[in-house]
Amino acid sequence: MSFSPDVNEILSRARSDLRMGVPVVLEGPDEAVLVASAETISAARLADIQAMGVVDLVLTGRRAETLKARAYDGDVARVVLPEGAKISWVHALADPADDLKSPMKGPLSTRRGGDARLHRMAIALCKSARLLPAALMTQVDRGFGASRGLTSIPADDAAPLLVALPPLSHTISAKVPLGAAENARLHIFRPQDGSDEHYAIEVGQPDRSAPVLARLHSACFTGDALGSLKCDCGPQLDAALTQMGQANSGVLLYLNQEGRGIGLANKMRAYSLQDQGFDTVEANHRLGFEDDERDFRLGAQMLQTMGFGSVRLLTNNPKKVAMLEQNGIAVAERVPLKVGQTPQNERYLATKAAKSGHLF
Repeated sequence: MSFSPDVNEILSRARSDLRMGVPVVLEGPDEAVLVASAETISAARLADIQAMGVVDLVLTGRRAETLKARAYDGDVARVVLPEGAKISWVHALADPADDLKSPMKGPLSTRRGGDARLHRMAIALCKSARLLPAALMTQVDRGFGASRGLTSIPADDAAPLLVALPPLSHTISAKVPLGAAENARLHIFRPQDGSDEHYAIEVGQPDRSAPVLARLHSACFTGDALGSLKCDCGPQLDAALTQMGQANSGVLLYLNQEGRGIGLANKMRAYSLQDQGFDTVEANHRLGFEDDERDFRLGAQMLQTMGFGSVRLLTNNPKKVAMLEQNGIAVAERVPLKVGQTPQNERYLATKAAKSGHLF
């Protein structure tokens, strides 16, 4: 019978568990480890984990660099949890909110040698759950998760799924007249891994045999819905739809990758760090993320599903052009989109140009 969850479904359960503060188990061929989110774990569960033996706090190389901790594994650092460490200590290492107030977190001891593969998987799981990329880990016996009702993940089967693009299913489309483009249709795409849905706004009836005016727009609740002046996202969304409406042709892909793929809560953490004087890239790094965690392969898959093979791309970001072309979508032209510059986002836009290669 087919009632048992497959690996994608198990990963979806694991993300939900971690967000609620429930540990999960990664089972490799030779070992098993208990994994808990450093952000959501409770003090009581932390104490239970510490009572089980040696515990590591796994951080990204970016966060470790901020803390002046040795990341012997390069992209991850396995920090030894001191005996008797409290939940406040764990939070202080995982979350940079008080770094300037309390810069001295160490001395920190980090492990070297041994296999860090499961540690990388733990960080990838936290990121995919839109949590801070920091995990508590300790070794357990195989079967530990099943005996306690915890989600157990077969590591070898799950590892490729954490980096693969989940297949998208075109769920439904319907006419949605817009102020900027009355002849518009909204398409809903649903990933098979249970993650966020993505949307496509098709304006008119674009010719599939010619390059279509297109934009890959990442969700921005603060800019798109609230009219935030800290970014140029809302004006870019409006300008792109207006151009498509005037031409009565185009497709705008609305990708649910808030905050460059780190989620709204972490985006607000980055904003808080910007209030302390860090730029947008520095803030992401202090949180333990890369400059940009988005995956524009989603856009290529959506365009191909809709029958488009070539675009005139409305963007200031050359990486979007490169990602589409690497994934089978020809970019016939890059169409600049220079709107929404304000005194409040001047530094933000300058940082994107200087550090992320945006063209303004």
